[in-house]
Amino acid sequence: MQRIRLRYTKRGRLRFTSHRDFQRAFERALRRAEVPMAYSAGFTPHPKVSYANAAPTGTGSEAEFLEIALTEARDPETLRALLDESLPDGLDITDAVEARTSGLADRLTASVWELRLDGVTVEDAEKAVAAFLAAETVEVQRKTKNGIRTFDARSAVADLVAARPQGDRPLDNACAILRLVVRHVTPAVRPDDVLSGLRAVADLAPPVPAAVTRLAQGLFDEESGTVTDPLAPDREAVTAAPPTAAATASATAPGAGTA
Repeated sequence: MQRIRLRYTKRGRLRFTSHRDFQRAFERALRRAEVPMAYSAGFTPHPKVSYANAAPTGTGSEAEFLEIALTEARDPETLRALLDESLPDGLDITDAVEARTSGLADRLTASVWELRLDGVTVEDAEKAVAAFLAAETVEVQRKTKNGIRTFDARSAVADLVAARPQGDRPLDNACAILRLVVRHVTPAVRPDDVLSGLRAVADLAPPVPAAVTRLAQGLFDEESGTVTDPLAPDREAVTAAPPTAAATASATAPGAGTA
């Protein structure tokens, strides 16, 4: 059995798809691309797909990850292209690598988020960020199925900065960009929890909902404060390991290596 790890996006209007919506779309793409999927045992077999830390509904993402199990070896890049063609625009498969290491979920320990705050000046955003970072704890509340839960949103935040939107074209209205690095803890601290914290400590309340996008997720490096690529160990292992059955079959196919 071969395992392939994929990175995919949620862009544009597709940010409003739920995780369940994406699951249905992805399973249809697997059938259209005729991927030789491995299935679970039992009375209702399901394709073996493992999803990792999906972004909340309504947020965009450039860095979602999943793993699939195949009954026949396939070239990861060829498989990526086939699946990408079978998905709607906005749900894009941007990377694929053969799984050569264990613990993908264990390498997703932090996320980098971008929050666009229309109607908020950069100066007001900077003051709110300074107040948030200076606080030892910032208690926020979130409604759950078990009622209202109170927790600290400050301890999970590794970095938070405010900046102006990129580009030379002047904006008609005030706009600030927040770049947030947050550790994956329990309970999970989401971008909207940080916005609630900014409202609590500095009365920062954007007039319109923030546009939130996950830019990256992976292993958090405490020394550099960066989030590393979780697929890098698999790429390195593939480079160091002998060719797989898929690579060997491709190299020995009729016409391979001829001009």
